[in-house]
Amino acid sequence: MDDLGPPPYDDEAAKPTTDPADPVVVGLGQAIDPPSRSATAARRAVSSFRRLGDWGIESWVTLGIVLSCVLFTFTQLSPSDVFSSSTPAGGDMGAHVWAPAYLRDHLLPSFRLTGWTPDWYAGFPAFHFYMVLPSLAIALLSFVLPYGIAFKLVAISGLLTLPVACWLFARLVRLPFPAPPLFAVAATAFLFDRSFSIYGGNIASTMAGEFAFSISLSFAIVFLGVVGRGLENGKHRALAAGLLALTGLCHLIPFLFAIAGAVVWLGVSAARRSGFRTRVWWLLSAGLVGVGLTAWWLVPFYLRSGYMNDMGWEKKTTYVDLLFQRKYLDPQLVNSPPIEWVLVLALLGVVMSIAWKRRGGAFLIGLAVMSALAFRFIPQTRLWNARLLPFWYLSLYLLAALGVAELGRTVATLFAKDPDRPSVLATVTTAVLGAFIAITAIAMPLRAMPNSIGIGPVKVELGGVSSSGSYDWLFLSTRDSSFIPSWARWNFSGYEGKPAYPEYHDIVETMDTLGQTQGCGRAMWEHEEQHDRYGTPMALMLLPFWTDGCIGSMEGLYFEASATTPYHFLNQDELSTGPSNAQRDLPYRPGAPSAEQFDLGVDHLQMFGVKYYMAISEPMIALGRANTSLKEVASSGPWVVFEVAGTELVTALDNNPAVLTGIDTAHGWLDAVVPWYLDKSQWNVWPSSGGPEDWQRITVGEQPSVVPTTPVAVTNVETGTDSISFDVSRPGTPILVKASYFPNWQASGADGPWRVGPNLMVVVPTSEHVSLHYGMTPIDYGSWLLTLLAIAALVALARLGTLAMPEPKPWFTRRSPDSTTEGDSDEPESGSDDGAGGTGGAGSIDAAIFDPTSSIIGDDQEQS
Repeated sequence: MDDLGPPPYDDEAAKPTTDPADPVVVGLGQAIDPPSRSATAARRAVSSFRRLGDWGIESWVTLGIVLSCVLFTFTQLSPSDVFSSSTPAGGDMGAHVWAPAYLRDHLLPSFRLTGWTPDWYAGFPAFHFYMVLPSLAIALLSFVLPYGIAFKLVAISGLLTLPVACWLFARLVRLPFPAPPLFAVAATAFLFDRSFSIYGGNIASTMAGEFAFSISLSFAIVFLGVVGRGLENGKHRALAAGLLALTGLCHLIPFLFAIAGAVVWLGVSAARRSGFRTRVWWLLSAGLVGVGLTAWWLVPFYLRSGYMNDMGWEKKTTYVDLLFQRKYLDPQLVNSPPIEWVLVLALLGVVMSIAWKRRGGAFLIGLAVMSALAFRFIPQTRLWNARLLPFWYLSLYLLAALGVAELGRTVATLFAKDPDRPSVLATVTTAVLGAFIAITAIAMPLRAMPNSIGIGPVKVELGGVSSSGSYDWLFLSTRDSSFIPSWARWNFSGYEGKPAYPEYHDIVETMDTLGQTQGCGRAMWEHEEQHDRYGTPMALMLLPFWTDGCIGSMEGLYFEASATTPYHFLNQDELSTGPSNAQRDLPYRPGAPSAEQFDLGVDHLQMFGVKYYMAISEPMIALGRANTSLKEVASSGPWVVFEVAGTELVTALDNNPAVLTGIDTAHGWLDAVVPWYLDKSQWNVWPSSGGPEDWQRITVGEQPSVVPTTPVAVTNVETGTDSISFDVSRPGTPILVKASYFPNWQASGADGPWRVGPNLMVVVPTSEHVSLHYGMTPIDYGSWLLTLLAIAALVALARLGTLAMPEPKPWFTRRSPDSTTEGDSDEPESGSDDGAGGTGGAGSIDAAIFDPTSSIIGDDQEQS
C-alpha cells in the first residue's frame, strides 16, 4: 500500500510548458495587454523590411516601374534649377511667390493662417479665398531651406507623387498585377499631356501656377483608393477623413472631385446587394469628419463668398472636340499623347472591367462618365467647366492602363496550365513592355531618350537631333518638340536667370528707394505683355515681396479674392496703352486711352489712395507729364515713376453717403456701383451698403440728395498690416477709409465700418480717436469650433475602428460541378480584385508584392 502515496514533487515538471512564440499565447497576451499604436506601427515597419527578402519578380518590377516614372518626371523639370536658390518665375507661379513669404513673416507670428494684407488691391483678405496648405508647407520648409528651393520642391511635389498615388489607388482597390505599376505609367502620361495648360493637374498647368491643384489631386486619388477599400472592409474611416481634409485644404476643385468620386464608389458598392446602409454610414461619417476638419477655412469661404470677385471665365462649349478629338486647341497646345489612342485603350479597359467584373474598373468608368457629364452640363458659374477636363483625361488614362493590364493578364491566363495561376512571365512582360512603350512615346517629343550607351571602351550611338531638326532614336523619328522642359527651365531658373533681370532689379530698387525717401504706399504700374521678359507678365506684383511691404501693388494674383479687382482693371484700361482687360463683362473703352480717360484714371488712383504711378509706354509717359496731379519723381530704364497728389488714406466726406437698397452683396453691388465709378459728376454722394438711420436710402438708378456734413480735420493717421487709426477734430462726420472693405474689419471709437463705393470703407466717429482692425467674427469662431469637434470625431473614428461589413450577395448564381452555388467573380475567392497580382491564382494574394500599403493602413492580416 506504500506505493499508493503521492508521487515526489518534480520542480521541472511543475514549470510551464507553453512556448512564448505559440500563436495562442501571443494572442492571449495581446488581449490582456494590447500593444500600443506606436508599437504596432513599428512592428509593421519591421515586418515590411523583413519581407524584402521574400519579394518576387513582380514586386521588383513594380518598384522599378514606379520609381522610374517618378525619376523620369523629375529629370524633365530642370533639377539643377530646382535646387538653385533662384526665385521662381513663370506665369502665375512667379506671383505665387508672394503668398508663402507673407504667411511666414506676418500671419504665422500672429498665430493665424488667414488674415489681412495691404499688399494687393488696396488690401484683401489673405488666404480667406485661397487654399493655405501648400503655402504653409513652403513657409515651414523655408525655415530649413532657402526660400526659392523650398518653394520649388513643394511646387513639384504633386507631380512627383501622382504616379505613386495612382499606383497606390490600384493597390488599395485590389486591382491585380500588372495594373498597379501601369497605373503609375498612366499617371505619367497624364502629367506630360500637352493639350491643356491652365486647367490643373499636368506639368504644363503646374508650371502655369496650378501647383496647389496637382498636390490636391494626389491626395484625392489616394482618398478615393482608401474609400474603395474601406467600403469593402469597413476600415480606415479616420484615414479617409484626414485625406479628404488634406485634399480640400490644398485646392477646392479636386476636393469636389473627391467627394463626387466617393459617391460613385457608393454606387459601385450597391452591386454588393448587402450592407448598403452600413456602407452609407461609413462614407457619411468619414466624409462629414473630413469636411469638418476643413471647417475653419471652408465655412468662412462659403459664407463670405459674396465678397469674392467673378472673373467671368467663359464656359467651354466645344464639348465633342475637347472630350474626344482635341483638334481646336489654344496656340502651342497639341493633342499629345493622341487622345484617339487613349480612347481606344480606355474602351479596352471598359470591356475588360466588365468581363472580369473589376470593382476598380467599374469605378473608373463611373468616374469618367461623371466627369464628362459635369463638363458638358455644368452651367456658367464661378466654377469654370474647363477645370473638370483633367478628371476626364485622368480617368481615360487609368482605364487605358487597366485595359492593357487586363489584356496581358488574359493572355497569361489563356497560356497558363492552371487558369487560376496566370503566367508570371506573361504578366511581367506586359508590365515591362507596356511601361517601356509608354515612356518611350512620352520621351520622344521631350527628346529625352539616351543618345548613346557605353559598353566598356565601345560607345554605341542610339540617336539624336538630325540636321533636318527631327529627333531620331533607333528606328523612331519625330519632328515634335515638347515645350515642357523649356517651361520648367524658364520657371525654375527664376527672375535672376532672365536677360532682363538687371532692368527688373533696377526698377524694384528704384521703388524701394522711393519708399524710403518719399514714403511707402501703393503703386499702379502700366500693363504691357512685354513684362514677361522679366519672368512673367505679373513680375511687378512682387513689389511688396521685394520691398518688405513698403510698396504695394494695386494688381495681385488672387483676382477672385478681392471685390476691388474689377475697379483695378478699369483703372488699368484708363492708364495703359496695352491693358490686359482680364476680367470679362466690364465697360472697357476701345483703343489706347485719351487724355480725358487718362485723367479719369488718375482721379481713380486718388480715390484708392494710390501713391505712385509707374508708366513705361511713351504715350502714357507723355500723358503723365501733362497731368497736374502727377509729379515725376524717378526713372529707371524704360520706366518713369510719378507721385500722385491727393492720396491721403483717410479723409472726411463732404456729404453724407446714400445707402443702396435692394441689391445683393456680389454682382448686384458691382452692377450698381460701376456706372457711379465711371461718372465723376456723381462723386459728390458716395453709395454705401449701410449706415446710420439718418442717411438717405435710395434704389439703384435713383438720384440721391446732397446732404452736406460738418467739416472736420483728420490727423495722426497710422497704418499697420491689419490696422488703421486716426484722430478727428470732432465726432459725427463720416470718414472715408481708403482700404478695401471686408466684414472682418471692426471699428473702435466709431460706428461702422460700412462698404462704400467702389469697395472702400466709411465710419462715423463717436470719439476723437478711431481705430480699425481686421479681427475674428462669430463666423470664424464658429468655424474653428466645428473643426475642434471634427478633430474629436476623428479621434473617435480612429478608436472605434472597423465597421462590420456583411458578406456580398451575388447578383446571380450558377451551378458548379464542385459546389452547390458559386458567386460572381467579384468575390475575392473567384479571382477579382485581388489587389496584389501575385504569382498565385487570380484570387490569391502574394505577400511579397511591393506593398507599403500594409504598413500605411494596417491591413497585414487582411491582404498582404
